[in-house]
Amino acid sequence: MGKTLYLLSNGELRRKDNTLFIARENESPKFLPVETLDEINVFGEVEFNKSLLEFISQKEVILHVYNHYGYYVGTFYPREHLNSGAVILAQASHYTDSAKRIKIASSFVRGAIENMKRVMDYYRRRAAIDTEDIAEFLDGYAEQALECAGVAELMGVEGNAREKYYEFFDRLVKDDAFKMLTRTRRPPTNRMNALISFLNTMCYTLALSQIYRTHLDPRIGFLHETNFRRFSLNLDVAEIFKPIMVDRLIFSLINKKEIQDKHFEKQSGGGIYLNEKGRETILRAWEGKVNETIEHPTLGRKVSYRGLVRMEIYKLQKHIMENIDYAPYVSRW
Repeated sequence: MGKTLYLLSNGELRRKDNTLFIARENESPKFLPVETLDEINVFGEVEFNKSLLEFISQKEVILHVYNHYGYYVGTFYPREHLNSGAVILAQASHYTDSAKRIKIASSFVRGAIENMKRVMDYYRRRAAIDTEDIAEFLDGYAEQALECAGVAELMGVEGNAREKYYEFFDRLVKDDAFKMLTRTRRPPTNRMNALISFLNTMCYTLALSQIYRTHLDPRIGFLHETNFRRFSLNLDVAEIFKPIMVDRLIFSLINKKEIQDKHFEKQSGGGIYLNEKGRETILRAWEGKVNETIEHPTLGRKVSYRGLVRMEIYKLQKHIMENIDYAPYVSRW
C-alpha cells in the first residue's frame, strides 16, 4: 500500500517531470516520487493547477481537501480505474432491494456496537471502570438492530447506541479539560468534541481512499442514505472502525498528555478547534495508528489497520457478488 502525504503548511504543489514538487513556507522545496503515494491530504492554503490534477489522476492518487478548521471540504476522486459495470449493478440492486439493504446496514450497526463494547472492556480491565450499565444498553440496541424494518429506524438505533456509549468517555477521562459532557458537532464546543470530529473525518477519508482501490462505488451506501451526498459507503464502513481506531487513539493521546490545552483555539463563532500544532500532533499519531499492525484472526499474519479497512470492503464486495454472508470486523481485545 502507498503512503499518505499531509500538507499542513501553506505552499505550492505541482508536477515536476514525473515527480511531485512541494514548496512550503519556511522549508526547503522537496521532490516526492508519486509512485509511492496513495493519497494526499491538504490542510494548508496550497496552490495547485490542472496539470497537477491530471498527473495524480494518471497515477491514481486521491486528493482530499480540508478547510481552516480541519473540516472536510471535498475530494478529487480520479477516474475509477477498477470500476466494473457488473459490480455497480449488483451494488445498486442490493441498495434498491429493501431486505438486502437492511441486512447489510444492520451488520454495520451491530459491528460498530460490538467494537464499542470491546473498547469499554479494554479500559474496564485496566482502569477498574464500571461499564456494565452501558454495556447492557448496547446489547439491547444490538438486538433492536436485528429487528428494524427500515433504515431510518436503524439509524435511530445507531444514534442512540453511540449516544449511550459516549457516556463512557467521561467515566474514563479524568482530565476536566477533556470532558465531553454532551456530543456537539458543528461547531464542536469543547476539546473532546473537537478531537472526535477531526478524527472521525480522517476515518471517513481513509475508508473512501480504500474503496477507490476496489470495484465498489463509494456513492452507493446502505446505512447512510444515497442521495445528493457525493459519497456514503465510506461513512458506512467507518462506523465499524471509529471505536477501535478513533476513540482508542483519543484516549491514548489524552492519557499520555500528548494532546493538551495548548493544541486548541477558540473561534469567534463559539467553536473550539485544533490549531496547526494540534493537527500536526494528531495526524502524526493517526498515521501511526493506521500503519500499526495486528495479528489477523483468520489469515495468520500481521495486517495494518489500513489493510483491515480495505479487507472489510473486499468482504462486502464478496457478499454482493458471491452471496457470501458479510460479517463485520470485530476487535479481539
